[in-house]
Order: sequence, then structure tokens, then C-alpha cells
Amino acid sequence: MLKLISNLSVLIVVWLLGSTAASAQTQINGAIRVIDGDTFDVGSTRVRLFGIDAPEGDQPCTDAQGTKLACGTFVTTQVRDAYRGKQATCRQIDVDRYGRSVARCAVGGVDVGQSLVASGLAFAFAQYSKDYITVEKAAIRAGRGIHAYNLIRPSEFRAQQRAVAATVAKTPANVGQNGCTIKGNISAKGVRIFHVAGQRDYQKTSIKTNKGERWFCSAKEARAAGWRAARR
Repeated sequence: MLKLISNLSVLIVVWLLGSTAASAQTQINGAIRVIDGDTFDVGSTRVRLFGIDAPEGDQPCTDAQGTKLACGTFVTTQVRDAYRGKQATCRQIDVDRYGRSVARCAVGGVDVGQSLVASGLAFAFAQYSKDYITVEKAAIRAGRGIHAYNLIRPSEFRAQQRAVAATVAKTPANVGQNGCTIKGNISAKGVRIFHVAGQRDYQKTSIKTNKGERWFCSAKEARAAGWRAARR
């Protein structure tokens, strides 16, 4: 009986230590570097803000006269001006498929996600959370930020971009002899860069295999071969 109690005590201690370590891992603290409207580097951790969805960097919108505007760039600039360098305290909720920590973050005790939705700089991401839906409705009624313009939700914009990229990738000029569609280009300075369908320079990039350029079937394959992703 004593041995059983002793073993049980050990298990409880191990469990408590594991729980404490897990809790510590969910806390992310540090200075903010803004990547885009809903993605920060907090200290050394890449964080995707939970429950919100900001316009993509290249996402356009139109005003009442039909003039096209760069709303995605506007949002990123506004968020950067508001939060760059500030100290954030975040609680990790999940990890997304890109390896980013999905987290709620606060600056000065104020929920960053809620503030961005309230200011009209992001949408409530209802697919993952209902927390900011009421806040978003208030921002829409007031015409704050992006809600003063005609703008589709970022998730719809991304779906359209994927559809365009899939169409572009199927054209003969964008398919290598191996059937792959990622273009491994070598710049004039010798930098190895790969371009994925839908990126800015994809269409105009041609592959000259006699110069060492090549086609890849996946980004993972390209990186393994020493190529880096194009930034745009």
C-alpha cells in the first residue's frame, strides 16, 4: 500500500510539473514587430491574432466613386503605426498550419484583436470565433476604417487568389517538363529565388535550364535545393 501511495505521489508531481510547463509555454511576451494587419512577431515568436482577419497586404478596395484603393497596405500601415515596438502579452490558443502561434494578445491590458475590429482595421473571423461579431457590426454601422469602402472579406479574397493562381499555373508556359509549376530562378546577382503561381513576377519569369534554373513541384523541395521564396 505504501509503495502504491508513493508511486501515485510521483505521478501527481510529474503531472503538476508537466501542467506548469504547458501553461508557461502558452504565454508569449515581448516587443511587437508588425508583419501585417493580423500577424505580429512578439519577441521571437510569430503570432497570428486569434478571432480576427485583416485585409491581405495586396488586397484592394473601392470608394463610392469606384476608385480602386490599396486598403490592405493602408491597414498594415495603420496597425504598424499603432503597435510597433509596444510590449504585448499573449496567450497561445493553437498553432496554425504555417507554424504560427494563434493567440490572444493584449497591450496595456487592452485586447489587440478587439481594438483592431472596433477601429475597422480587421474583420471578426467568425469561422473560428464569435467573440468580435458584435464589435464588427458596430464598426460597420459607424463606417470606421475599411468599412467606409467596398471591400470583400479577406477569406474571399484569398479564395479568389488561389483560383487565379491555379488557372495561371495550368498554362503551357508555366509548366515544366516534369509537370511542376514552381519556377526556380537565379537572379543577376546569383541569388536563387523560387516563384509560385499568383506572385507578382511569376508570369514574366522564364526558366533557363542551361543557366542552372529549374522547376520545382513544392516549396519544400525548392528550399531543400537552396532556393528561397520570392518576397512578392
